Amino acid sequence: MNIRPLQDRLVVKRIVETETTRNGIVIPDSAKEKPQQGEVIAIGHGKRLEDGKVIPLNVKAGDRILFGKYSGSETKVDGTEYIIMREDDVLGVFDRKVD
Repeated sequence: MNIRPLQDRLVVKRIVETETTRNGIVIPDSAKEKPQQGEVIAIGHGKRLEDGKVIPLNVKAGDRILFGKYSGSETKVDGTEYIIMREDDVLGVFDRKVD
């Protein structure tokens, strides 16, 4: 990927899950709402305070996150859709499953 987010911004790729009904009918993407879950692809250096200090982000690349419905700005890079959002738009981070 050729994009590097600045400050407290994240580059997120939506996690799209195929949905089928009990009868095996696949629901097309145009009939569903966009998912509000994604994987963090890249992060900025952190949030800069007024005194010049930089606070590192709480999320890291590879985290699976939950974000608001209208969060961030959608962009397309090399044919793949990404969302660029601030860390403040992240509602939560999913725990990694431990086997």
